[in-house]
Amino acid sequence: MKSNEDSIGTVLSVDTGTVIISVEKEDLLNSVQVNQIVEIASTKTNEKIIGLISKIMRKGVAEGIDDNSESIVIENLLKINLVGTLYEKLGDIENVFKRSLNTVPCVNANCWLLQGNDLSSFMKSISTDTDNPLKIGRYTISDDSEANLDGNKFFQRHAVIVGGTGSGKSWTVANILEQASKLKSVNGIVFDLHGEYTPLVKLENTVLLKIAGPADSVSDEVIFLPYWLLSYEEIESFLLDRSDSNAPNQARKLFDLIIEYKKEKLTSEEKNDVLANFTIESPVPYLINKVLEELKQLDSEMVQGSRGEKQGPLNGKLTRFIQRLESKLMDKRLNFIFNSDEELQKYEWFESLAEKLLDFGNEKGLKIIDFSEVPADILPLITGLIGRLIFSIQQWMSDDKRQPIALFCDEAHLYLPNKISEGIEERGLKSFERIAKEGRKYGVSLVVISQRPSDVNKTILSQCGNFIAMRLTNPEDQNVIQHLLPDNLGDFTNVLPILDVGEALIVGDSSLLPSRVIVNEPTVKPNSATIDFWTEWSRSKDLKGIKEAVESLRKQHK
Repeated sequence: MKSNEDSIGTVLSVDTGTVIISVEKEDLLNSVQVNQIVEIASTKTNEKIIGLISKIMRKGVAEGIDDNSESIVIENLLKINLVGTLYEKLGDIENVFKRSLNTVPCVNANCWLLQGNDLSSFMKSISTDTDNPLKIGRYTISDDSEANLDGNKFFQRHAVIVGGTGSGKSWTVANILEQASKLKSVNGIVFDLHGEYTPLVKLENTVLLKIAGPADSVSDEVIFLPYWLLSYEEIESFLLDRSDSNAPNQARKLFDLIIEYKKEKLTSEEKNDVLANFTIESPVPYLINKVLEELKQLDSEMVQGSRGEKQGPLNGKLTRFIQRLESKLMDKRLNFIFNSDEELQKYEWFESLAEKLLDFGNEKGLKIIDFSEVPADILPLITGLIGRLIFSIQQWMSDDKRQPIALFCDEAHLYLPNKISEGIEERGLKSFERIAKEGRKYGVSLVVISQRPSDVNKTILSQCGNFIAMRLTNPEDQNVIQHLLPDNLGDFTNVLPILDVGEALIVGDSSLLPSRVIVNEPTVKPNSATIDFWTEWSRSKDLKGIKEAVESLRKQHK
């Protein structure tokens, strides 16, 4: 039991979520720091109220000695944000911390600074007590205490991992992936835009895949996403120019032809059950070349009129659409969409793609997908397509067979933008917005990873319940994180620009207490280490890769 003599001060005033502590002994003010943890006496026995120091103040207050003179009295004050209650015993368990306040302190209640063994004991009590916690690192204020997160709540509530260049963000992601890879039935997909997570293929239960480049053919390690997987809205935004005055006619005819040729495929495959119920959104193969041929015929069609031949109803109205489609078909960068391999037209092929994306428990449950050869202008559409396919398959799967899956969206600001400039971006973004809002029901989790949170879609960020924020020096990025946190923790983000490399603020459902943590270094490191310019320039080097790089650029393949 702590004595009143050990207290650093007493409660001067109380608000809903904050209190002001008066520190009588001036020398004690030198022993406290912002974000340190304090205990405040509760009105209930066997309970202590826990708070975080958010501000240290010294004020001069004028006091009258007599009618003609006054003196200045110095007040030493601490502003405390209340964050929860520590129970000495709850049932049979001692030292239980809960993020709830049954009471607020009364005026003149004593306040103690947690330090030494008391601090270590408390930090252990807030570290999740699950059998298999997500070990993230060590608490900055207590090096001997492990910082563990509740892995269930981390993925159930979606998560955000942000940090500026060189802050240790990629190491944090690699650390989480490394621990996840050790789980027998891990199921996750990493959207790797620059190939930096390639080394993680050395981990258990991990496989490296890539979106097909111009030179790739169908194989187990390569992912193709043929055009017939696109929803009608997606293919419309991809192929049609909405500024064209004939766009409504083009859209209507495209709709009719897709339905017609999907029906033709189902009839030839004798899939009568599907044929009776399919819609334009059903992922059924059809030949885009047949669509093109029909469009050309209609664009030049002549029909019989009362005075001889005249132009058909769509004559000349499909020309720009045809040119646009032909240019897409000839663009080798889009090999992963328009490849003509017969394997991609098989009815069973979609099942094999679903197996690649959603399979687990066979030493490849964690899938790292390399998007480095996907053109930047359609990246939002392709990432959104994968997200939509995964969500849809999970949605239509029976509950007893559904395996939860996490999508790690690296460089999220590139395809989950806050400001939408094109229809393609809007289509892709809608898929992830739906996952953010409804994914938990069907076992689909988002982990949003970015160095620029101010550029990431606010709707998606607002649906995330866990935040790992590393060093951020941009005021706009800091403000985004600050506004996403509870009001009484706003001051907690003031340390974002001064965090050390590998140090993070962790707030959310998976962590009982907002914490400043030194993140563990991963065993297998991603290819994201900052290049030491001065050191590299000072070395003597003979090898030059310019010729090979030029040829790779020409081939669009490394």
